Amino acid sequence: MAKINPRILSYGDSFGQYGGNKLSDTKLFSTAIDGSKLNVGTLGEPVELTEFEKTIHDFVLARLGHPVVRVELTSFQIKTVIDEAITQLDYHAPFWTTQIAAFECTAGENQYVLPLQIANNLAYVAYKKSLLSIQNMAGTLEFDFFIKYFQDNFLFSNFSVSDFYLMQTHLETMRKILSQDGSWDLLNGNVLQLYPCPIIDGQPVILVYRGLDTSTMHPYYRNWIQRYAVAAAKGILGEVRGKYATLPSPGGGAALNGTALLQSSEIEKDKLKEELLSEIEEPPVFTMF
Repeated sequence: MAKINPRILSYGDSFGQYGGNKLSDTKLFSTAIDGSKLNVGTLGEPVELTEFEKTIHDFVLARLGHPVVRVELTSFQIKTVIDEAITQLDYHAPFWTTQIAAFECTAGENQYVLPLQIANNLAYVAYKKSLLSIQNMAGTLEFDFFIKYFQDNFLFSNFSVSDFYLMQTHLETMRKILSQDGSWDLLNGNVLQLYPCPIIDGQPVILVYRGLDTSTMHPYYRNWIQRYAVAAAKGILGEVRGKYATLPSPGGGAALNGTALLQSSEIEKDKLKEELLSEIEEPPVFTMF
């Protein structure tokens, strides 16, 4: 069976732009943050910054006084604080990093190739989940059951909302018993297999996955990363300047602010983490048995 590269219906969060491209089109993910490249750099490697990271890099330098004063930080050091900020946001606010993509399936085909950016972070797939709707297409279980149930019970009588709800509840049970309820597997790392096999063209499949995309990122998320990166950079700069209390100068020596930067760094990072915990992080989920 051929593995289909489907046409995308939608992509991103509420700020996303979508439509018309194939799901595997790499241009859709050109602004996505690659989690595999976070916190893995070494001093011996050249520092390569994305366009998003360049904006954070310049923001950090500007907030620390550049170019009016000299900021003793390398691009590698600033890259590490950017990675730290993104990691903190991803850990404490996973729903903030939720992305959605949807595509149309093809009749008779149940295997679809996913981009690695989605496959490696896939959380959930919604397929054939129309619990309280009738798909008015002949040949589907929903359509056939609705027609039979309506003819037997309501053709010449009133059809209330409660009757409709009970019918849908019964239909959902039947779908599970008859293995008509949609399910999925991920094969070979990036091949999505749908069950049961689609019998009509155009049925939507919704993919929910973890990921930060700078083109769909809410401005507040971006600003939080900027502020945390500055706070973390103050800690590194404080360590650098804290090696010497003063520097020799014609006027008798210039005092450095290493200790003040270290203290400011810890205070600001704690405040930003508290902001995540109190205002952004999702509450714990309680399961009742």
